[in-house]
Amino acid sequence: MPLDEKVLLAQTASGEDSIRQFKADIRNAESLASEMAAFANSGGGVIYIGVADDGSMPGLSREDVVRVNQLISNAASQLVRSPLTVQTENVLLQNGRIVIALTVPKGIDKPYFDKNGIIWLKAGSDKRRVNSKEELRRLFQISNQFHADELPTRAGIDKLDKLRFRDFLHQHHKHDYPDSPKKLLRLLQNMNLATDTGVLNLAGVLMFAERPEWITPQFVVKAIRYPGNKIHGTDYLDTEDFSGPLRKVFDDSHAFIMRNLHKVQAGQGVNSPGKPEIPPTVFEELLVNALIHRDYLVSASIRIFIFDNRVEIISPGHLPNNLTVAKIKEGNSNIRNPILVSYVAKGMLPYHGLGSGINRALGHWQHIDFIDDNDGCLFKAIVHRKISDPRLLMPSSSEQKSVSPKVSPEMSPDMNAAIVNIIRQDSAATTEIIAKSLKISKRTVLRRLEELKKQGNIRRIGPSKGGKWEVLE
Repeated sequence: MPLDEKVLLAQTASGEDSIRQFKADIRNAESLASEMAAFANSGGGVIYIGVADDGSMPGLSREDVVRVNQLISNAASQLVRSPLTVQTENVLLQNGRIVIALTVPKGIDKPYFDKNGIIWLKAGSDKRRVNSKEELRRLFQISNQFHADELPTRAGIDKLDKLRFRDFLHQHHKHDYPDSPKKLLRLLQNMNLATDTGVLNLAGVLMFAERPEWITPQFVVKAIRYPGNKIHGTDYLDTEDFSGPLRKVFDDSHAFIMRNLHKVQAGQGVNSPGKPEIPPTVFEELLVNALIHRDYLVSASIRIFIFDNRVEIISPGHLPNNLTVAKIKEGNSNIRNPILVSYVAKGMLPYHGLGSGINRALGHWQHIDFIDDNDGCLFKAIVHRKISDPRLLMPSSSEQKSVSPKVSPEMSPDMNAAIVNIIRQDSAATTEIIAKSLKISKRTVLRRLEELKKQGNIRRIGPSKGGKWEVLE
């Protein structure tokens, strides 16, 4: 819509922010170039020239407009690297003065430098310098000029797991293991697993190093099974850290989740091992997504939290570029780690095509929420556990292990937690249902229910027949 004074007043009424900036006048082309670079390196924006910091509009004379337009042209074409294509629109005020709306688009050739080689970013209504290697790498990553899995590490090719790499060569390339270090290095470089300086890159370490955790200890997976539905400082039912090559980390993490899920009899015989309450494919897809699409510029671990009512898989790094949760559900994707993706597609991990993992998980289990946390710099997949009939539940292996063999199940301190879990799933559960589900006597259930009521964990609403239980967190 063409700008007029009324529209201009509406656009500037809320003051300066990360996409709007006011300048009463412009006389320094280098200063203007740094402002342009900051907008281009961020999300783009508009500089209103002729508008004071307080929002008032002194405007420019026609002579000023000629001078400022020349400054804009010089700054955009000569003082910003790479040159920017900007747009200007003049707004005539009622007093005859003019305001220039200078639109700087989001850059497609980031990062942009000013004349002195400084990279600027918007910080609210102001700007700031890029001061760290991590920020600089991220700008190159956004513009697809750099990827984290290409990063050189301190590991030489002697840190390679020779047996693992040899098996991969035989299986996927019909290639023998090189008979000399020189040939091995050349092969690794050709396969995008080593750098020109002769060290393994991050992708090479994660997939084929003998002990990746010795080289990149921050990229392990940490998993915890908590009792109840909240994070506890000290209480847990199961916990483990998973390290090693990427395939081993995947297999061990998936096994941890599956052993902490309930099994459902679902009409099967007493001696049947039962079916997992959530299909294993769901966690295959989500773990692959976490391992190959996480942001490896963030020095943090993937975390797996298992609660009574949900499983959370938390990946470092929010969605890249312009991706949103809605877009990834539609199958859109943005390759953050192309080397890892290319090897996963060759069978390193279960893989069914770029952009299909989220939809595949939802196809097997609809009760999944995705949270893209820009402020916390993380992406979270929350898989809700939904058991329709607690009488069909079989305890998970970690819950079985949590009961000492020297203590009978009826006397186990975890029995209270098991009873609370059943009540949480079915508030109308009767003493008989609980006893049958846990294979304990009704007398034990009654005693445990009294303990839980005294401790303030549960309360009874309504009569003993026809009433219901409420869990008090």
